[in-house]
Amino acid sequence: MIIVLKPDATEAEVAQIIRKIESFGLTAHVSKGTERTIIGAIGDERVLQERPLEAFPFVEKVLPVLKPYKLASREFKPEGSVVKVNGVLVGGRRVVVMAGPCAVEGREVLLETARSVRAAGGHILRGGAYKPRTSPYTFQGLGEEGLKFLAEARRETGLPIVTELMDTREASVVYEYADLIQIGARNMQNFKLLKEVGACRKPILLKRGMSSTVKELLLAAEYIMSEGNYDVILCERGIRTFEDATRNTLDLSVVPLIKRLSHLPVIVDPSHGTGKWDLVPPMALAAVAAGADGLMVEVHPRPEEALSDGPQALLPMTFAKLMGDLGKVAAAVGRTL
Repeated sequence: MIIVLKPDATEAEVAQIIRKIESFGLTAHVSKGTERTIIGAIGDERVLQERPLEAFPFVEKVLPVLKPYKLASREFKPEGSVVKVNGVLVGGRRVVVMAGPCAVEGREVLLETARSVRAAGGHILRGGAYKPRTSPYTFQGLGEEGLKFLAEARRETGLPIVTELMDTREASVVYEYADLIQIGARNMQNFKLLKEVGACRKPILLKRGMSSTVKELLLAAEYIMSEGNYDVILCERGIRTFEDATRNTLDLSVVPLIKRLSHLPVIVDPSHGTGKWDLVPPMALAAVAAGADGLMVEVHPRPEEALSDGPQALLPMTFAKLMGDLGKVAAAVGRTL
Protein backbone atom coordinates (compact mmCIF):
# COMPACT_ATOMS: atom_id res chain seq x y z
CA MET A 1 0.00 0.00 0.00
CA ILE A 2 1.01 3.61 -0.54
CA ILE A 3 0.15 6.19 2.09
CA VAL A 4 0.16 9.74 0.73
CA LEU A 5 0.54 12.36 3.44
CA LYS A 6 -0.82 15.87 3.21
CA PRO A 7 1.64 18.60 2.14
CA ASP A 8 1.80 20.08 5.66
CA ALA A 9 2.54 16.78 7.42
CA THR A 10 5.26 17.23 10.04
CA GLU A 11 8.28 15.02 10.72
CA ALA A 12 6.62 13.90 13.95
CA GLU A 13 3.52 12.82 12.02
CA VAL A 14 5.67 10.96 9.50
CA ALA A 15 7.35 9.13 12.38
CA GLN A 16 3.96 8.37 13.91
CA ILE A 17 2.58 6.72 10.76
CA ILE A 18 5.81 4.73 10.34
CA ARG A 19 5.46 3.37 13.88
CA LYS A 20 1.86 2.42 13.19
CA ILE A 21 2.79 0.62 9.93
CA GLU A 22 5.58 -1.29 11.67
CA SER A 23 3.25 -2.27 14.52
CA PHE A 24 1.22 -4.19 11.92
CA GLY A 25 4.29 -6.21 10.97
CA LEU A 26 4.86 -4.26 7.75
CA THR A 27 8.01 -2.49 6.55
CA ALA A 28 7.80 1.25 5.91
CA HIS A 29 9.76 2.85 3.04
CA VAL A 30 9.68 6.65 2.85
CA SER A 31 9.85 8.70 -0.35
CA LYS A 32 9.99 12.48 0.08
CA GLY A 33 9.00 14.47 -2.99
CA THR A 34 9.00 18.19 -3.56
CA GLU A 35 5.39 18.54 -2.42
CA ARG A 36 4.39 15.39 -0.55
CA THR A 37 5.78 12.55 1.48
CA ILE A 38 4.78 9.06 0.36
CA ILE A 39 5.21 5.99 2.55
CA GLY A 40 5.16 2.49 1.13
CA ALA A 41 3.86 -0.24 3.45
CA ILE A 42 5.46 -3.47 2.26
CA GLY A 43 4.25 -6.88 3.42
CA ASP A 44 0.86 -8.53 3.87
CA GLU A 45 -1.30 -5.51 3.11
CA ARG A 46 -4.50 -7.27 4.18
CA VAL A 47 -3.82 -6.19 7.77
CA LEU A 48 -4.53 -2.60 6.71
CA GLN A 49 -8.02 -3.39 5.47
CA GLU A 50 -9.34 -3.57 9.01
CA ARG A 51 -7.18 -0.70 10.27
CA PRO A 52 -7.79 2.22 7.91
CA LEU A 53 -4.91 4.65 7.97
CA GLU A 54 -7.10 7.33 6.40
CA ALA A 55 -8.33 7.99 9.94
CA PHE A 56 -5.15 9.95 10.65
CA PRO A 57 -5.88 13.64 9.89
CA PHE A 58 -2.52 14.13 8.16
CA VAL A 59 -3.09 11.24 5.71
CA GLU A 60 -4.44 12.40 2.36
CA LYS A 61 -5.14 8.98 0.81
CA VAL A 62 -4.19 5.32 0.86
CA LEU A 63 -3.71 3.53 -2.46
CA PRO A 64 -2.93 -0.07 -3.39
CA VAL A 65 0.22 -0.73 -5.42
CA LEU A 66 -0.93 -2.81 -8.35
CA LYS A 67 2.55 -3.68 -9.65
CA PRO A 68 4.44 -6.64 -8.14
CA TYR A 69 7.47 -4.34 -7.85
CA LYS A 70 6.45 -1.82 -5.20
CA LEU A 71 9.43 0.40 -4.40
CA ALA A 72 10.64 0.60 -8.00
CA SER A 73 7.24 1.68 -9.32
CA ARG A 74 6.09 5.14 -10.35
CA GLU A 75 3.18 4.65 -7.97
CA PHE A 76 5.57 4.71 -5.03
CA LYS A 77 7.62 7.64 -6.37
CA PRO A 78 6.01 9.71 -9.13
CA GLU A 79 9.13 11.83 -9.62
CA GLY A 80 12.16 10.41 -11.40
CA SER A 81 15.03 9.41 -9.13
CA VAL A 82 18.52 10.85 -9.40
CA VAL A 83 21.42 8.66 -8.26
CA LYS A 84 24.66 10.31 -7.15
CA VAL A 85 27.89 8.51 -8.11
CA ASN A 86 30.72 10.28 -6.31
CA GLY A 87 29.41 13.67 -7.40
CA VAL A 88 28.08 12.62 -10.83
CA LEU A 89 24.28 12.73 -11.02
CA VAL A 90 22.57 9.99 -13.05
CA GLY A 91 18.93 10.62 -13.87
CA GLY A 92 19.01 14.40 -14.08
CA ARG A 93 19.17 16.66 -17.13
CA ARG A 94 22.70 15.57 -18.05
CA VAL A 95 23.22 12.41 -20.09
CA VAL A 96 26.01 10.56 -18.26
CA VAL A 97 28.57 8.60 -20.29
CA MET A 98 30.42 5.69 -18.66
CA ALA A 99 33.32 4.54 -20.81
CA GLY A 100 36.44 2.44 -20.69
CA PRO A 101 37.76 -1.04 -21.45
CA CYS A 102 35.67 -4.15 -21.00
CA ALA A 103 38.36 -5.56 -18.72
CA VAL A 104 41.23 -4.06 -16.77
CA GLU A 105 44.15 -5.71 -18.57
CA GLY A 106 47.05 -3.77 -17.05
CA ARG A 107 48.05 -0.48 -15.49
CA GLU A 108 49.38 1.37 -18.53
CA VAL A 109 46.60 0.50 -20.96
CA LEU A 110 43.98 1.43 -18.33
CA LEU A 111 45.59 4.80 -17.61
CA GLU A 112 45.91 5.50 -21.31
CA THR A 113 42.23 4.72 -21.82
CA ALA A 114 41.13 6.72 -18.77
CA ARG A 115 42.97 9.79 -20.01
CA SER A 116 41.30 9.55 -23.42
CA VAL A 117 37.86 9.09 -21.82
CA ARG A 118 38.42 12.16 -19.67
CA ALA A 119 39.74 14.24 -22.57
CA ALA A 120 36.68 13.40 -24.67
CA GLY A 121 34.28 14.47 -21.91
CA GLY A 122 33.32 11.11 -20.39
CA HIS A 123 31.92 11.22 -16.86
CA ILE A 124 32.61 7.79 -15.32
CA LEU A 125 35.34 5.22 -16.02
CA ARG A 126 34.23 1.63 -16.56
CA GLY A 127 36.43 -1.43 -16.29
CA GLY A 128 35.99 -5.03 -15.16
CA ALA A 129 38.43 -6.31 -12.51
CA TYR A 130 36.52 -9.58 -12.24
CA LYS A 131 35.36 -10.81 -15.63
CA PRO A 132 32.60 -13.40 -16.10
CA ARG A 133 33.39 -15.21 -19.35
CA THR A 134 31.56 -17.89 -21.30
CA SER A 135 34.72 -20.00 -21.55
CA PRO A 136 36.73 -20.90 -18.41
CA TYR A 137 39.92 -20.71 -20.49
CA THR A 138 39.66 -17.04 -21.45
CA PHE A 139 40.92 -14.01 -19.50
CA GLN A 140 39.07 -13.75 -16.18
CA GLY A 141 40.34 -10.38 -14.97
CA LEU A 142 43.04 -9.21 -12.55
CA GLY A 143 40.92 -9.19 -9.40
CA GLU A 144 42.03 -6.85 -6.62
CA GLU A 145 45.09 -5.77 -8.61
CA GLY A 146 42.70 -4.49 -11.28
CA LEU A 147 40.72 -2.61 -8.64
CA LYS A 148 43.93 -0.89 -7.51
CA PHE A 149 44.65 0.18 -11.09
CA LEU A 150 41.12 1.61 -11.34
CA ALA A 151 41.64 3.55 -8.11
CA GLU A 152 44.88 4.98 -9.51
CA ALA A 153 43.07 6.02 -12.70
CA ARG A 154 40.44 7.75 -10.57
CA ARG A 155 43.11 9.66 -8.64
CA GLU A 156 44.76 10.84 -11.84
CA THR A 157 41.67 11.73 -13.90
CA GLY A 158 39.03 12.47 -11.27
CA LEU A 159 36.64 10.04 -12.94
CA PRO A 160 34.49 7.90 -10.61
CA ILE A 161 34.76 4.18 -11.37
CA VAL A 162 32.17 1.49 -12.05
CA THR A 163 33.15 -2.16 -11.88
CA GLU A 164 31.34 -5.48 -11.63
CA LEU A 165 30.71 -7.50 -8.47
CA MET A 166 30.24 -11.20 -9.22
CA ASP A 167 30.32 -12.95 -5.87
CA THR A 168 29.28 -12.10 -2.30
CA ARG A 169 32.71 -13.31 -1.16
CA GLU A 170 34.33 -10.44 -3.10
CA ALA A 171 31.88 -7.79 -1.88
CA SER A 172 34.04 -6.16 0.78
CA VAL A 173 37.03 -5.61 -1.50
CA VAL A 174 34.87 -4.24 -4.35
CA TYR A 175 33.08 -1.91 -1.90
CA GLU A 176 36.48 -0.55 -0.87
CA TYR A 177 37.37 0.61 -4.38
CA ALA A 178 34.20 1.10 -6.47
CA ASP A 179 32.03 4.22 -6.70
CA LEU A 180 29.30 2.39 -8.62
CA ILE A 181 28.84 -1.37 -8.33
CA GLN A 182 27.69 -3.22 -11.43
CA ILE A 183 25.56 -6.35 -11.25
CA GLY A 184 26.01 -8.00 -14.64
CA ALA A 185 23.43 -9.61 -16.88
CA ARG A 186 24.38 -13.13 -15.77
CA ASN A 187 23.77 -12.19 -12.13
CA MET A 188 20.58 -10.18 -12.55
CA GLN A 189 18.62 -12.89 -10.73
CA ASN A 190 21.32 -13.91 -8.29
CA PHE A 191 19.05 -13.02 -5.39
CA LYS A 192 21.65 -13.58 -2.67
CA LEU A 193 23.97 -11.14 -4.43
CA LEU A 194 21.12 -8.64 -4.91
CA LYS A 195 20.37 -8.74 -1.19
CA GLU A 196 24.06 -8.28 -0.42
CA VAL A 197 24.31 -5.06 -2.45
CA GLY A 198 20.93 -3.97 -1.12
CA ALA A 199 22.42 -3.91 2.35
CA CYS A 200 25.38 -1.76 1.28
CA ARG A 201 25.28 1.98 0.81
CA LYS A 202 26.87 2.20 -2.62
CA PRO A 203 24.91 2.99 -5.80
CA ILE A 204 24.15 -0.07 -7.94
CA LEU A 205 24.10 -0.48 -11.73
CA LEU A 206 21.77 -3.38 -12.54
CA LYS A 207 22.04 -4.85 -16.03
CA ARG A 208 19.10 -6.57 -17.70
CA GLY A 209 19.56 -10.32 -18.09
CA MET A 210 20.04 -11.58 -21.62
CA SER A 211 16.67 -13.39 -21.59
CA SER A 212 14.85 -11.32 -18.97
CA THR A 213 11.61 -9.41 -19.24
CA VAL A 214 11.17 -5.83 -18.05
CA LYS A 215 9.07 -7.12 -15.18
CA GLU A 216 11.87 -9.45 -14.09
CA LEU A 217 14.38 -6.60 -14.29
CA LEU A 218 12.23 -4.37 -12.08
CA LEU A 219 11.66 -7.19 -9.61
CA ALA A 220 15.43 -7.70 -9.43
CA ALA A 221 15.74 -3.99 -8.60
CA GLU A 222 13.06 -4.53 -5.96
CA TYR A 223 15.27 -7.10 -4.24
CA ILE A 224 17.98 -4.44 -3.86
CA MET A 225 15.58 -1.69 -2.78
CA SER A 226 13.72 -3.88 -0.29
CA GLU A 227 16.99 -4.15 1.66
CA GLY A 228 17.13 -0.35 1.97
CA ASN A 229 19.34 0.68 -0.96
CA TYR A 230 17.30 2.93 -3.28
CA ASP A 231 20.26 4.09 -5.39
CA VAL A 232 19.69 1.77 -8.34
CA ILE A 233 20.40 2.49 -12.01
CA LEU A 234 18.95 0.14 -14.64
CA CYS A 235 20.83 -0.82 -17.80
CA GLU A 236 19.52 -2.18 -21.11
CA ARG A 237 22.36 -4.16 -22.72
CA GLY A 238 20.56 -6.20 -25.34
CA ILE A 239 18.62 -9.44 -25.13
CA ARG A 240 19.06 -12.80 -26.81
CA THR A 241 16.77 -13.41 -29.79
CA PHE A 242 16.84 -15.55 -32.94
CA GLU A 243 18.83 -12.82 -34.73
CA ASP A 244 22.52 -13.68 -35.08
CA ALA A 245 23.75 -10.74 -37.18
CA THR A 246 24.50 -8.86 -33.95
CA ARG A 247 25.73 -10.09 -30.59
CA ASN A 248 22.38 -9.27 -28.97
CA THR A 249 19.21 -7.43 -29.92
CA LEU A 250 19.33 -3.96 -28.38
CA ASP A 251 15.79 -3.28 -27.15
CA LEU A 252 15.60 0.51 -27.06
CA SER A 253 11.83 0.43 -26.61
CA VAL A 254 12.39 -0.47 -22.95
CA VAL A 255 13.84 2.98 -22.24
CA PRO A 256 10.55 4.91 -22.54
CA LEU A 257 8.67 1.87 -21.25
CA ILE A 258 10.66 1.67 -18.02
CA LYS A 259 10.41 5.44 -17.67
CA ARG A 260 6.64 5.03 -17.61
CA LEU A 261 6.68 2.11 -15.16
CA SER A 262 9.51 3.11 -12.82
CA HIS A 263 11.21 6.16 -11.34
CA LEU A 264 14.69 4.61 -11.59
CA PRO A 265 17.27 6.03 -14.03
CA VAL A 266 17.88 3.97 -17.20
CA ILE A 267 21.09 3.78 -19.20
CA VAL A 268 21.95 1.82 -22.37
CA ASP A 269 24.99 -0.30 -23.25
CA PRO A 270 25.22 -0.30 -27.07
CA SER A 271 28.57 -2.11 -26.98
CA HIS A 272 27.20 -5.37 -25.57
CA GLY A 273 23.89 -4.64 -27.26
CA THR A 274 25.40 -4.93 -30.75
CA GLY A 275 28.86 -6.48 -30.38
CA LYS A 276 30.10 -4.44 -33.35
CA TRP A 277 32.02 -1.20 -32.89
CA ASP A 278 30.57 0.46 -36.00
CA LEU A 279 27.03 -0.05 -34.70
CA VAL A 280 27.81 1.47 -31.30
CA PRO A 281 27.70 5.18 -32.30
CA PRO A 282 24.34 5.10 -34.12
CA MET A 283 22.71 3.04 -31.36
CA ALA A 284 24.18 5.34 -28.69
CA LEU A 285 22.65 8.35 -30.45
CA ALA A 286 19.33 6.52 -30.75
CA ALA A 287 19.39 5.65 -27.05
CA VAL A 288 19.75 9.31 -26.07
CA ALA A 289 16.94 10.24 -28.46
CA ALA A 290 14.77 7.55 -26.80
CA GLY A 291 15.30 9.16 -23.39
CA ALA A 292 18.20 7.23 -21.85
CA ASP A 293 19.79 8.87 -18.82
CA GLY A 294 23.21 7.62 -19.80
CA LEU A 295 25.37 5.27 -21.82
CA MET A 296 27.98 2.60 -21.12
CA VAL A 297 30.49 2.41 -23.96
CA GLU A 298 33.61 0.30 -24.36
CA VAL A 299 36.78 2.15 -25.36
CA HIS A 300 40.22 0.66 -25.95
CA PRO A 301 43.35 2.22 -27.52
CA ARG A 302 44.18 -1.02 -29.39
CA PRO A 303 41.02 -3.12 -29.75
CA GLU A 304 42.86 -5.73 -31.83
CA GLU A 305 44.96 -6.50 -28.75
CA ALA A 306 42.11 -6.44 -26.21
CA LEU A 307 41.78 -9.51 -23.99
CA SER A 308 37.99 -9.12 -23.85
CA ASP A 309 35.40 -7.91 -26.38
CA GLY A 310 37.78 -6.11 -28.73
CA PRO A 311 35.38 -6.14 -31.74
CA GLN A 312 32.89 -3.91 -29.92
CA ALA A 313 35.35 -1.38 -28.47
CA LEU A 314 35.71 2.12 -29.89
CA LEU A 315 39.06 3.72 -30.57
CA PRO A 316 39.63 6.89 -28.50
CA MET A 317 39.29 9.11 -31.59
CA THR A 318 35.98 7.41 -32.52
CA PHE A 319 34.75 7.86 -28.96
CA ALA A 320 35.69 11.55 -29.04
CA LYS A 321 33.68 12.05 -32.23
CA LEU A 322 30.73 10.19 -30.68
CA MET A 323 30.80 12.52 -27.67
CA GLY A 324 30.51 15.51 -29.98
CA ASP A 325 27.55 13.98 -31.79
CA LEU A 326 25.90 12.99 -28.51
CA GLY A 327 25.98 16.61 -27.40
CA LYS A 328 23.91 17.60 -30.43
CA VAL A 329 21.30 14.87 -29.89
CA ALA A 330 21.11 15.61 -26.18
CA ALA A 331 20.46 19.28 -26.91
CA ALA A 332 17.75 18.34 -29.42
CA VAL A 333 15.82 16.47 -26.70
CA GLY A 334 16.30 19.13 -24.03
CA ARG A 335 19.27 17.63 -22.22
CA THR A 336 22.98 18.28 -21.83
CA LEU A 337 26.10 16.14 -22.00
